[in-house]
Amino acid sequence: MIAGPYRTGARSAEERAQHLRALNLAGLEVHRRGHVPVVGVNLALPIIEATGGSSYDEIMLPLCLALAERCDAILRLGGESPGADLEVERVRARGGAVYASVGEIPRASRAG
Repeated sequence: MIAGPYRTGARSAEERAQHLRALNLAGLEVHRRGHVPVVGVNLALPIIEATGGSSYDEIMLPLCLALAERCDAILRLGGESPGADLEVERVRARGGAVYASVGEIPRASRAG
């Protein structure tokens, strides 16, 4: 899982888009290391958008935390984000690995 700021610290839609791009670019690097990257924001945003945006608080953090419960490891991108910190704690509490940079993530062996 990749976790980091999305809404926290963003004063505009453009800044939120920049945060999301950073999460997704990290996901690309995690994929290139042989893992399956997931970004909680990418799970939650389409559902929130389907409601016209009125369900942000109801959907965003609960879905992200539920996803964290199912991940083996988490990459925590820098920047203030209480939600990302909670995701890290969920993964850590289950004994999952916590990484602070893509370079720390071991390459997965590929079968086949």
